[in-house]
Amino acid sequence: MERNRILVVDDDPLIRGSLYEMLRGQRYDVEMASDGSEAIDHLKRRPFQLVLADWKMPQVDGMTLLSHIKNQYPDVSVILITGFGNVNSAVEAMREGAFDYLTKPIQPEELEETIARALTQYNPPADTIDDPFAGVIGQDPSMQKLFSMVRLVAHSPATVLLEGESGTGKRVIAQAIHRADPKRRHQPFAEISCGALPETLLESELFGHVRGSFTGAIRDKQGRFEVADGGTILLDEIDAFTPALQVKLLRVIQERLYERVGDTRTMRVDVRIIAATNRTLSELVKQGKFREDLYYRLHVIAMRLPALRERKSDLPLLIHHFIERSARAMGKTIDG
Repeated sequence: MERNRILVVDDDPLIRGSLYEMLRGQRYDVEMASDGSEAIDHLKRRPFQLVLADWKMPQVDGMTLLSHIKNQYPDVSVILITGFGNVNSAVEAMREGAFDYLTKPIQPEELEETIARALTQYNPPADTIDDPFAGVIGQDPSMQKLFSMVRLVAHSPATVLLEGESGTGKRVIAQAIHRADPKRRHQPFAEISCGALPETLLESELFGHVRGSFTGAIRDKQGRFEVADGGTILLDEIDAFTPALQVKLLRVIQERLYERVGDTRTMRVDVRIIAATNRTLSELVKQGKFREDLYYRLHVIAMRLPALRERKSDLPLLIHHFIERSARAMGKTIDG
């Protein structure tokens, strides 16, 4: 099961942190932004299914952010957070494309129910299992070669390294590998953006933690490896791993063993690991910033994803696809 990615945007650190705690223990990947401008930067770097944004923020407020998202990312759902005095404005925002609004103080049950409704539109079509490349657009020879590699990799348990510039579709190819794998495609697909989290939080997100293991650990928490057991895990921005975490990941790859943060019990996991980076890991190895033994464990099967400028023959297909998608989202008839 793929984890949906949610962006929480609020200039109040207490509210932002509270929302993060409500959501991160569930089936979501959660990232935070302190204002609308920072949120726009997040949206440029990676895809989100849902944005949860405060109505009142300095500089770029919730309404401005909503307008930007609906213009640039029409498939992304937006839920606005507002005080009781702004309910009329929030209703107006729904006419402009917001999915719904929540009033403060936010109740966890209402938050979960609203998010669940917003994300129903992102349930993958049934045919994606039969066609692992559903949603991947590319007829250029470089992409066809990539598809052939995905089919070959699918029947192997090997670790995969995806290298390519930001925006080349590493996440989409990782999902295609998972869907093409006859052993794992009906099992969970989990992912984590390693560069978006500090080391202590990243370790907890990867391996889980036990209650009381650090400040704020108020309950036991599953890590992504545990969630993905039997399936596939995508470690995006693998180059962000600190030396200490690199050692722990190496152990997972070699022995399939790990411990939750603060726990003495050893856990075993059966998972295919896909690592992704927009940097050149071999160069980081030469610079002493990435372990050589881990690099070769990840580099069992390496795929380089071409940038769009290297496959210009796919431009007409992509343009047609995005015009059609935007036309559906806006209820318009656009032929070209």
